[in-house]
Amino acid sequence: MKRKFTLYFSSRKSFALPYIIFSAIFVIIPLLLIAGYAFIDENGTISLSNFINFSINSETNDTFIYSLGVAIITTFFCILLGYPAAWILSNKKYNKSHTIVLLFLLPMGVNILIRTLASVALFDFLHIPLGEEALIFGMVYNFIPFMIYPIYNSLAKIDRSYIEAAQDLGATPVQIFFKITLPFSTPGLMGGIMMVFMPVVSTFAIAELLTLNSIKLFGTTIQESISNSMWNYGAALSLIMLLLIIVTSLFNVDEKGNTLEGGTAW
Repeated sequence: MKRKFTLYFSSRKSFALPYIIFSAIFVIIPLLLIAGYAFIDENGTISLSNFINFSINSETNDTFIYSLGVAIITTFFCILLGYPAAWILSNKKYNKSHTIVLLFLLPMGVNILIRTLASVALFDFLHIPLGEEALIFGMVYNFIPFMIYPIYNSLAKIDRSYIEAAQDLGATPVQIFFKITLPFSTPGLMGGIMMVFMPVVSTFAIAELLTLNSIKLFGTTIQESISNSMWNYGAALSLIMLLLIIVTSLFNVDEKGNTLEGGTAW
């Protein structure tokens, strides 16, 4: 027995043990607790009442739909601004130094609350009122690095011989973009969309700081439910968010069931 124990911990399989323990404590068990609380009502009986309350609560539904709208607008602007930036960073003709890439990615290492508080201070200095416009600006400012890096990662992997061959065959820059650049960068684009869209829907701190609590997002509703000891209802809302994440994750998987490459920044 002792020999088997020694052989196990001397093998490569033993290196996975810390990750299994970490995943069990901080991922699997919390998810099971969320699922358990979501299907239990205030009386401790198994019920769908929490989901029924969500479906008939017009305020929560409006908040959820509004959060989706904010996420769509934020994702659109992140693509609009992030794709050209990623293309310039990946093009050696315009960017010959990795320092510029590092400068674009440095904000990802700064705490999101610090960046948001800096935005609040900036608006206050410029005497710009906080509200919906400030919220969109703050969302784009905080999450655009998560759009740039996956796209940049995909663009940097494109074999330049494809572009050169297309140029030799007389393809225009527009044709090269839609026939080569865009298809090859789609995995990174889809990864960037996921990394921007889902956090925007579930965040609450940015909305509270940049709107002075005048605008509520779905993440705020979840946070308020848990703060008010409505654990079951908050767990149900969290489970709905989790299901939404799973559904959107399907767009980042190819037809063979493999995760698309170039779509990660972690």
